[in-house]
Amino acid sequence: MTDASQAPLEIRETEVELTAIRAQGAGGQNVNKVSSAIHLRFDIAASSLPQDVQQRLLALSDSRITRDGVLVIKAQQHRTQEMNRLDALLRLHELVNSVALPPKRRRATKPSFGSKQRLRVAKSQRSQIKTLRSRVVE
Repeated sequence: MTDASQAPLEIRETEVELTAIRAQGAGGQNVNKVSSAIHLRFDIAASSLPQDVQQRLLALSDSRITRDGVLVIKAQQHRTQEMNRLDALLRLHELVNSVALPPKRRRATKPSFGSKQRLRVAKSQRSQIKTLRSRVVE
């Protein structure tokens, strides 16, 4: 197994399906004529990514991942198709590389004696402040 911390994961071009579509929103006649937006589809399960990375990707609660395990990214920020294509691929790489490293396992620890003492002092001070706020009984 290769160490994922050395280099970002590579995604083959053949595994990514890019489709040009018309962009939404304002833009005048240009929006209605030119297919400058890019629709990127990436099948996670069928990809050549390592199995653990695939599992972490599928476990993400990301609305861009369908029930079938296909990641769909729509890029339409830029006016040109090339810029939107680069933007979509960059977002795909960022998402894949964000789960490339396994999360660190949490080690359970206990609060130190000093921190317990400080907490007790702070609680008693706060309690004192709140008691002083109450009505004076005569």
